[in-house]
Amino acid sequence: MSLTSALDSARSSLMASGIQSSVISRNIAGASATGYSRKITVLDNLPGTGVYVAAIQRAASSGLYSNVLTATSAAATQSAIYDGLQQIATATVDDPELDQSPTAQLNALKQALQQYANAPDNATLAQAAVTSAKDMATALNQATQTVQSVREGADADMKTSVQNINQLLSQFQTVNTAIVKGTIAGDDVTDYLDQRDSIVSSLSQEVGVTMSIRTNGDAALYTDSGVVLFDKTARSVSFAPTNAYSPSTTGNAVYIDGVPVTGPNSVMPIKSGKLAGLAQLRDNDTVTYQSQLDEIARGLINTFKESDQSGAALPDVPGLFTYPGAPAMPASATVSVGLAGTISVAASVDPAQGGNPNLLRDGAISGNAAYQYNTAGNAGYSTRLQQIIGNMDVSQPFDATTQGKPNGSLIDFASSSTSWIENQRKAANDSSTYQSTLLDRSTAALSNVSGVNMDDEMSLMLQVERTYSASSKIISTVDQMLQSLLAAVGTTS
Repeated sequence: MSLTSALDSARSSLMASGIQSSVISRNIAGASATGYSRKITVLDNLPGTGVYVAAIQRAASSGLYSNVLTATSAAATQSAIYDGLQQIATATVDDPELDQSPTAQLNALKQALQQYANAPDNATLAQAAVTSAKDMATALNQATQTVQSVREGADADMKTSVQNINQLLSQFQTVNTAIVKGTIAGDDVTDYLDQRDSIVSSLSQEVGVTMSIRTNGDAALYTDSGVVLFDKTARSVSFAPTNAYSPSTTGNAVYIDGVPVTGPNSVMPIKSGKLAGLAQLRDNDTVTYQSQLDEIARGLINTFKESDQSGAALPDVPGLFTYPGAPAMPASATVSVGLAGTISVAASVDPAQGGNPNLLRDGAISGNAAYQYNTAGNAGYSTRLQQIIGNMDVSQPFDATTQGKPNGSLIDFASSSTSWIENQRKAANDSSTYQSTLLDRSTAALSNVSGVNMDDEMSLMLQVERTYSASSKIISTVDQMLQSLLAAVGTTS
């Protein structure tokens, strides 16, 4: 090897070592930064002698990264559902001290009626039974308010989620453009790639997403149902929020580029992410539980209804429990939407409204004498009270679409409703815990591949320093040899 070749080889080695050292410093500085991936200096041989930096690449795994995206979306889905169900369960079934669950209220009402039936001439017990009935109606009213409040909150969170998605897609477009331009120009775009991956990771919390890489590092984004989120440009995600909710309210769908991705009319519904969880909570779980509450209310009205005692074959009418549609009875085994929010105790039997609680014993709560049970006005009359107590244990049909017990007593149906909301909450919690664990493991696996190991970086730095020192020594030696050669030439002259 000539001195010139040796000098050129040493110089190229010094330049490569300098770039390697710079990359290692970047890795050390970014070791604790979220989303940073280890950078690798790729060396190649120059024609003849020497080396050069052919490229700077990231340590990455598309398969592990895809697993992280999937786990992130699934965990966000279940977390959104669980949070909403937890609010409902806490307010309606979880307070043993207040006994606010429909089942507890029904049992308390049955006990109060039994005590009144044992002493039908006791005015205090009559008032206690009416008070218990009012507590029952109030519990259903408040449960309805809680369910609709959760639906309203989910709708508001959907609006925020859509705003986040649009913002992230805008950021993605900016970074993706920089990657394409940098790749074409041959620049180092690894930091931009980290930024893009970080944006997609944040996006996966809101909606299930997959990323497809194309020529020059260009990327396209799709929802987990196949709807395009980004292809050359960001697609518009739109949603019209609903500010107030009642049981009859139907929330609006989320649209991506004009395509509905939530709601019953969606042909390509999103499957995961916070947005999907909120949509399921708002449109499915809460609606089902509201229907169960409405069926409990309808069952109450049916259980306490009054029948014609005059022989005129008049239709049954609401008794102790009534609603705005009285005197007509709600349709049997059919959900009357919002009934749980409007059910109340008849004013004619409520002392607080000037009513007579003894009408619960005597009948004719509706004001029509044809429905009078205690026609003799006997203060010790308990037949009607015992009939009502028996009705609470009698099997009756319930709407099968509510996912409660389709046939059984009112208390049985209320118990099945409590079991349903608890099972839904537990299932969401278990799934959320599982997906969170899966996410932690997927993230750890990805970090092992793409993360920075400080020991490895320091070891590599020592190797680079040795290479740098050796190259410097070669240059110094070649310099001395050239100086000696020049001196010898000068002496000969």
